[in-house]
Amino acid sequence: MKIPIKMKNTLFIIIGSAIFSFGVVNFNMANNLTEGGFTGITLLLYFLFSWDPAIMNLVLNIPVFIVGWRLLGVSTFIYTVIGTVMVSVFLWVFQIFPYGFSLQNDMTLAALFAGSFIGVGLGIIFRYGGTTGGVDIIARLVNKYVGWGMGRTMFLFDAVVIVASVILYLNEIEGMYTLVAVFIAARVIDFMVDGAYAARGALIVSEHQDAIASKILKDMDRGVTLLHGSGSYTGEDKRVIYCVVGRNEIIRLKNLINEIDPHAFVSMMTVHDVLGEGFTLDENKNPIDS
Repeated sequence: MKIPIKMKNTLFIIIGSAIFSFGVVNFNMANNLTEGGFTGITLLLYFLFSWDPAIMNLVLNIPVFIVGWRLLGVSTFIYTVIGTVMVSVFLWVFQIFPYGFSLQNDMTLAALFAGSFIGVGLGIIFRYGGTTGGVDIIARLVNKYVGWGMGRTMFLFDAVVIVASVILYLNEIEGMYTLVAVFIAARVIDFMVDGAYAARGALIVSEHQDAIASKILKDMDRGVTLLHGSGSYTGEDKRVIYCVVGRNEIIRLKNLINEIDPHAFVSMMTVHDVLGEGFTLDENKNPIDS
């Protein structure tokens, strides 16, 4: 039976696991910072009982995998297992060979780098089809059987872990820096998952839509879609042009529209991820290597 995974995805999940584990060992563990989710539990157990996070990561996740594997789908489940195992492997490696940062006197840097490394690592894992197991699977189970949204469950779980960390081990200052690290990680994950490449989508309403569409196709080599709409006030049928361009093409697009119809109504929006011809596919519908 063919295993539905890709080598590229597997490679990047391994890279993401390494980055994540490097941050946990060299910034969280080295500076008394915890995290949310199962990572936070493994760190709390390490601080309280010196239990190896590499081992506890597997101990906590294996039962959850057994219960919730059907909810993930075959590919995601395999990628999740790969990511979880590799996180444990790299946690073990980096504990043996730590980099040795000394940031106890600058906890701001420690929190920023902890959040950044964890965010980049998890963002890569998520972007290439994996998860970190743990809370993600629990959130899916709660959503299925209780009806709570996944975001709500994950937020509550993270909050309980962080509060427990403050009560049981961290002092108030370390707790606040932990919140900073968690916030940074969340923002970096969003950035990584949504896409570092932020294109722009344009909605163009004009009486000269054919000329504008033709010019975009010819001069900018960008695809154009004509949407059917109607004016709310006039009731007239209109065709609305929709196209997506790179950030470096925004001024060129505006100038092109202005040359044909200075009175055109143009709405620009941020597009965080773009799939398709001209972005991820070439003119022959073949993937563009990134």
